[in-house]
Amino acid sequence: MNLRVKDFNFDALILTVRGKGNKSRTVPISQKIVLELAVQIEAVKKLHDEDIAAGYAGVFLEDQLEKKYPRAAKDFIWQWFFPQQSLTVLEDTKERRRYHLHERHIQEALYEAVRRAKLTKRVTSHTFRHSFATHLLQANYDIRTIQVMLGHSDVRTTMIYTHCVPSRTLKEARSPLDF
Repeated sequence: MNLRVKDFNFDALILTVRGKGNKSRTVPISQKIVLELAVQIEAVKKLHDEDIAAGYAGVFLEDQLEKKYPRAAKDFIWQWFFPQQSLTVLEDTKERRRYHLHERHIQEALYEAVRRAKLTKRVTSHTFRHSFATHLLQANYDIRTIQVMLGHSDVRTTMIYTHCVPSRTLKEARSPLDF
């Protein structure tokens, strides 16, 4: 939910994701969804332009970013990729700020999509993380590469995903004498 416009690098087809412990990692962006992502960024740009014209104070920034970069809250690159529909008014300053969508919105949309698809298994947003790792394993990605993409500090955590992927080899085992 906390993706920002600046996290998308369409030239390199890379998305930077921040997770637990403020760890950053990069994942590839599929060429198949670039157009949809660009449409969303255009919608964010339109909303941002309207907000600026209305005199809003900017998006919420974490930690000390606003002190370090005083203009960042209004810069387009810092806007949320999934912005909240309404502005939040701060009680003490009366500033109007925008936050990202609450995770509840995604959970409700996912629940509805799973219901409409008549899936028989439990699906949560975390299921996508597991599916991502599983598909990479099935595509014969190196376990270390997957570890980095998932942001695991220990490869043993990543190895948990290997239990659901049958081992496949490109060639059947042969005796070294036959090479």
